[in-house]
Amino acid sequence: MNIKVILGDITKLDKDVDAIVNAANETLLGGGGVDGAIHLAAGPELLEECKTLNGCKTGEAKVTKAYRLKQKYIIHTVGPIYYLNNDPETALRACYRNSLLLADSLNVKCIAFPSISTGVYGYPVKEAAPIAIDEIAKYQSKNIECVIICAYDEKTYKCYKEVVRNAIYKE
Repeated sequence: MNIKVILGDITKLDKDVDAIVNAANETLLGGGGVDGAIHLAAGPELLEECKTLNGCKTGEAKVTKAYRLKQKYIIHTVGPIYYLNNDPETALRACYRNSLLLADSLNVKCIAFPSISTGVYGYPVKEAAPIAIDEIAKYQSKNIECVIICAYDEKTYKCYKEVVRNAIYKE
């Protein structure tokens, strides 16, 4: 599985990416940051479908259509709120693993993740990036060929890029 880190807006990725991951809140009804951007870009139909899903617990993942986005699917996962979660690492790992499991079940070839929980949920990027890359790298996929980490800002991009570079040299 090829892991790439890019700097950009996850809602602007092209149709070569089959699914994007939304760092959602437990209601799945939209919010700030990447969640709000994805809801805005996908259109009001996304909210209507999300209302039928009965929310999502931390670490779990649920899927919707992507509507006005170029992808087929949006996989919604709820990351841990860093300072309120008793075991944020386990919860964050579950977000990545469960999103990948769901993507695999949908025959997704390429999936893009934001940096889950590192915005308003307060997970330090320097702690979250190695967890994310480790969980992605050890996942044994039947279908997924490409995983993209789409960093919204330069600091996050550099952090993930360094973790990926170090992971490659360790192997």
